[in-house]
Amino acid sequence: MTDSRTTTERRDVAPHLLRIVGFLVCVEIASGILQGYYTPIFTDIADHLEIADADVNWFEAAQLIVSALCVPLLARLGDLIGHRNVLLISTAITALGSWILAFAPSFTTFLIGWAIQGAYVVWLPLEVAIIHRRTANTGRQALLTRRSAAVLVGALELAVIIGALTSGALVESTSMTVLLMLPAVAVTICFVVIWFGIEDMPGRATGGIDWVGFTLITGALSVLMAGLIVIRLEGPGSILAWLLVVAGLALFVPFVRAERQIEEPLIDIDLLATRAQWPVQLTAFLFGMSVLGAQIPLSTFARTDPDVVGYGLGADAGFVSTLIGVYVVCLAIGAFSLPLTSRLLTARGALIASSLLVAIGYAMWIPFHDTTTQALINMGVAGIGSGALVAALPAAAAAAAPSDRTGFATGMTNATKTVGGAIASSIFAISLASTGSLGDPTEGHAPLSGYLTVWAVCSVAALLAAAALVAVPKSAFAD
Repeated sequence: MTDSRTTTERRDVAPHLLRIVGFLVCVEIASGILQGYYTPIFTDIADHLEIADADVNWFEAAQLIVSALCVPLLARLGDLIGHRNVLLISTAITALGSWILAFAPSFTTFLIGWAIQGAYVVWLPLEVAIIHRRTANTGRQALLTRRSAAVLVGALELAVIIGALTSGALVESTSMTVLLMLPAVAVTICFVVIWFGIEDMPGRATGGIDWVGFTLITGALSVLMAGLIVIRLEGPGSILAWLLVVAGLALFVPFVRAERQIEEPLIDIDLLATRAQWPVQLTAFLFGMSVLGAQIPLSTFARTDPDVVGYGLGADAGFVSTLIGVYVVCLAIGAFSLPLTSRLLTARGALIASSLLVAIGYAMWIPFHDTTTQALINMGVAGIGSGALVAALPAAAAAAAPSDRTGFATGMTNATKTVGGAIASSIFAISLASTGSLGDPTEGHAPLSGYLTVWAVCSVAALLAAAALVAVPKSAFAD
């Protein structure tokens, strides 16, 4: 009787899972639109707000801070009250931020809206947790979660291209208010899709929110991020910046001690320390350095005129869009190919191979950076590995976590990735600001050695991630 019931559950899950993934694809399409829509029109937004182009960098800093702080809290809340409910809450917050952007009368208001909009970063971890929970009785939980995550990330990356092309096509033909309303409409529709398309399932975790831990981690991350921002603004010679960085790191000590003493901590330190979990979270941190930290340097390198500086691609904005497009398409290919590579190499092997591809792609930039063809090949190799990692990391974290902590585990992959990106962006700003400016490349040009440092750091970080993943048990992440 038990075997018959299990077989029936496995057969029934296919159409049920397909419906859930279909609705969640709509969410990732909205996420992709948010991530691709604004990039081509940042200069137009700056003109609309009457600010300098360099001030746009504050948007990235504000959103990174909010993302790093909100993901652990929302992920824990998902384990308590249900991942679908928190997905609704985060979507509502994102919609609010998106509507604020459309009608923001000033830079400050726009900055607030942009920071609030950062709540969308928890969407993919929550979606993976939802799928992981729905496939619990199938006997193929890890496999189905990986496949579903690959579909979601593939849809996300394709939507990034759609968003970028749409805003670029409409910017000259409509007002900025109408232009900025379109992402807000997409996120609002996304809220409705979640409300009616995903059924509610109660959370499995017990206890409440660890406000002591939240306060300590908020303080530590806020001080650390503040120090990194000061480094970007004032340079590595700022004493205040380094005092803030040291203070932020020091605040993690009482945080870890407090979390180990709490029965239901916000950040489960003991879970993160397990052999199947810490390499995944470390990989997310190291991966964030390239996927979040290296994009601006790549763009400024491509726009640099080799006839003036002696290096660069001398590309116009159109080619930069093409470069980004090729990279995003390769991200989608990497995500869609994850089920196949996991089947051929095992889930752990696929993670290691993807990290190595990222390392190779960025290492290729060091000797091969003179032509547009070389740039496209380099970004293609790195993109395939990156796309697979975006899909694989939350799925691997979920597979290595207890059923009542899947939201936390998947959410932490995004939190650590965000912190890694923030740290890398500051390191890269220091490397590239020796004789020039990242905020406004027309004011000067960074030395080629700065770009070589960026690519070397990204490559070494990916190699370290691959080495860390070797420590994962070979049977991890499998059903």
